[in-house]
Amino acid sequence: MIQVNQLTKRYARHEAVRGIDFSVERGEIVGFLGPNGAGKTTTLRMLTGYLPPTSGTARVAGYDVFHESIEARKRIGYMPENVPLYDDMRVREYLRFRAGIKGLDGRALRHRVGEVVELCGLQSVRRKMIKTLSKGFRQRVGLADALVHDPELLILDEPTNGLDPNQIRQIRELIKQLGKSHTVLISTHILHEVEMTCNRVIIIDQGKIKAADTPENLIGQMRAAGRVQIELRCDADLATAGLNRIDQVKKVTAEPMEDGWNRFTVWVDSESDAREAMAKLAAESSWPMRSLFRHVATLEDVFVELTRRD
Repeated sequence: MIQVNQLTKRYARHEAVRGIDFSVERGEIVGFLGPNGAGKTTTLRMLTGYLPPTSGTARVAGYDVFHESIEARKRIGYMPENVPLYDDMRVREYLRFRAGIKGLDGRALRHRVGEVVELCGLQSVRRKMIKTLSKGFRQRVGLADALVHDPELLILDEPTNGLDPNQIRQIRELIKQLGKSHTVLISTHILHEVEMTCNRVIIIDQGKIKAADTPENLIGQMRAAGRVQIELRCDADLATAGLNRIDQVKKVTAEPMEDGWNRFTVWVDSESDAREAMAKLAAESSWPMRSLFRHVATLEDVFVELTRRD
């Protein structure tokens, strides 16, 4: 559905996007992640034809977004980060207006507007002025606008920006539902939502693609997946030496706590589990133990590890 090759965008001396390559297959929900200023929004604007590239190519459904812009745009529904709406129009009136701009008319227009109103949960506000709507409903109107011409590809830039937890959950469920019939490329900072929604993740930093894989595979490759914490009441140096002698252990750090307790963070091979050996060591050494757990890595760990500056 999307094929990007050596896509580059320069602003004077600043290179916002640096020769990136990636693809998105039909039917995928893909998270497009990166810190502020990484090049996410610039990339999305080039994909949707709002910005020309300095060099490189991008194709949507087989159409070049720059040389065959009209055909490519017919297949894209784009929801920008700050949804531009006409506040003095009613919801249904606005969606009919937008559907007309996108080439729909007559019965097809009326039918499609009715569909997206129902799909996006706008029945209760369809006759209300847009300026009276809450942030959550405004986001829903923006999503309905992106969907009204029934595009093959949805590109959503921070669709949950500014929403409360309940509204975020509602938009997440809606995106998952849309993913059954559309390809979705979504940019967001809420990594927990990406883990729950996306089939695959692309991480960009400083204008370059740092990783592209399923959330599960990326998490499995992280150093954080092999981290264990144990709390012992003992001599810290003696325990550190003992833990380091365990075969799977690569590194041990100690943090003093109250009443002679110490918290040890133990890095082990990512595919191994040294907790049984650590518990046995504590028992044989008569060290009281009150906590032992393996850190469960998340997509946030992946993101931090790939984009941190230290």
